Amino acid sequence: MNSTIEKIVKKHNNELGGVIAILEEIQSKYSYLPEEALRTVSQQSGRSLVDIYGVATFYKYFSLEPRGEHLISVCLGTACHVRQGPVIIKEFERQLDIRAGETTKNKEFTLETVNCLGACARGPIVVVDGHYFSNVNKSQVAQILKKVRAGLDAIDLKVDQRVFPVKLRCPHCNHGLLDTNNLVDDYPSIRLTAAFGSKHGWIRLSSLYGSHSVKSEYEIPIDTVVHFFCPHCHAELVSASSCPLCNAPMVPMIMYGGGMVQICSRHGCKNHMIDLIKGICINCDNRHTCKFIKPNGGVWHCEEYT
Repeated sequence: MNSTIEKIVKKHNNELGGVIAILEEIQSKYSYLPEEALRTVSQQSGRSLVDIYGVATFYKYFSLEPRGEHLISVCLGTACHVRQGPVIIKEFERQLDIRAGETTKNKEFTLETVNCLGACARGPIVVVDGHYFSNVNKSQVAQILKKVRAGLDAIDLKVDQRVFPVKLRCPHCNHGLLDTNNLVDDYPSIRLTAAFGSKHGWIRLSSLYGSHSVKSEYEIPIDTVVHFFCPHCHAELVSASSCPLCNAPMVPMIMYGGGMVQICSRHGCKNHMIDLIKGICINCDNRHTCKFIKPNGGVWHCEEYT
């Protein structure tokens, strides 16, 4: 392990924010931060072990204990708490026979609580491996675990109601981002510019919310944090908030009709969220706390629209 850690430290030690980059790569390789690895980082970087542990414990993305194959995050923020969020976490604890913050003996699941996942209007919210489950009730916990074991990525984009088309624009210049000439998932793609390391080129994202399909000019290594830019005004699309799962910056895009979609900038992290609070409903053109119910021909209907 030591020789591998030494190479990682040498690779990032002189970078701005080098400690975070070092720890990110170590966790990517081992799924957590082993004590031996942190001691090696301290020795090779010249930083105190206290400082290294300070960074490792400050960011929620980092873990000092091995995590399970699947990470379950249950929101206990105010909105989810009053909507029976504590009941949901207790049911997960009962079914998995662990407490929040623990991992099952077979290393299949790690269960944790978070303070907010950015989708308050649709709480209680549960996120498993970046997949959002909204309006969760106690009886759905067993169904969620069943879906996870079957494979959350094995979805049918044509019938799965967690997947729906969105039309997005730049939050800076308001220019539309849909590219009708280049399709992803058989829908117009979201056209952006991506930069990472020394690479800078085009990237096309799926416009289906819930799909993680992407095409890019350059192959992007897993766990790489990518900088996204508007192809029209060239402003960087970066949110003030960080991903609740991996702490990378979120990438904001405005929805036509009101609301905002945010995706994680870390390649491989599947976290995404949609904020419809105080948007303008696409159907009734009325400003309110908008809650979509079900898609109909590609258009989601607001609960106040009849």
